[in-house]
Amino acid sequence: MATQRKRVRRAVDGVLFLDKPQGMSSNAALQAARRLLDAAKAGHTGTLDPMATGLLPLAFGEATKFSQRLLDADKGYEATIRFGIETDTGDAEGQVIAEKPVEVTSAAIGAALASFVGEIEQVPPMYSALKRDGKPLYEYARAGIELERAARRVRIDTLDLLASGPDWLRVQVACSKGTYIRSLAIDLGRVLGCGAHLSALRRTRIGPFGLDRAVTLDALEQANAEGRDALLAPADVFAGDLPRVELDADHAQAILQGRELELERVDETPGLVRLYRDARFLGLGELHPQGRLLPKRLIATGA
Repeated sequence: MATQRKRVRRAVDGVLFLDKPQGMSSNAALQAARRLLDAAKAGHTGTLDPMATGLLPLAFGEATKFSQRLLDADKGYEATIRFGIETDTGDAEGQVIAEKPVEVTSAAIGAALASFVGEIEQVPPMYSALKRDGKPLYEYARAGIELERAARRVRIDTLDLLASGPDWLRVQVACSKGTYIRSLAIDLGRVLGCGAHLSALRRTRIGPFGLDRAVTLDALEQANAEGRDALLAPADVFAGDLPRVELDADHAQAILQGRELELERVDETPGLVRLYRDARFLGLGELHPQGRLLPKRLIATGA
């Protein structure tokens, strides 16, 4: 009996800024994009809940080596918060656990929003991927187990009211990593005394990247193979904020072999730098005083 040969996907290097649709997990979105690009290696830069839509950067091939840089980046969201109803998950997908009348004024809402701007202490929700004893909190929550969670310091840079109705409002949030918008909705409802939950969420920004460059899965599917590749940003896009250092052929070969370099003339300040040879991205290096350069994270290509 002939054995089936495992299908080999192609090497694809780059970043797709995906506009994730509602109702799809981040991993399902990643696998759909990977299938359409026929990519051998892929990963995402932090997840979005299935209920949420918006910016989900997906890294392919060598770009996955640099996606860690986005995990610490600030985030931006548009969130719709429904007053009067609390759910066990803190969002619209949960079971209703409490209902209260909504009797809040515009002045009270404005004061409440202002009270969350700055550094605040926030308790992570039970329905989150944070782990306790190797198991995510949402698994305990689904089993009906409530665990104590220590408050974490997060930062809300802006919390602006975009629109509102009798029992809802939509806000624009700029915040630090680790901020839970569901917890923000819950806490806002408690401050106002009417309870609340997150009814819709759209991520609009991660670090310097916004929705203006995002692509939908439908657009990716409708494009031909060449068009799909053209939608990818280059593998160095996550490191675009770092100083650029051009290397000659000998230095490029040495750094790709993992060797330390002594550069004769360096204008950049010490720290992480992007390395190139003839405009070809080689990876990241760490520059030390007096031109000492160490390899840090390199791509798997020759000089």
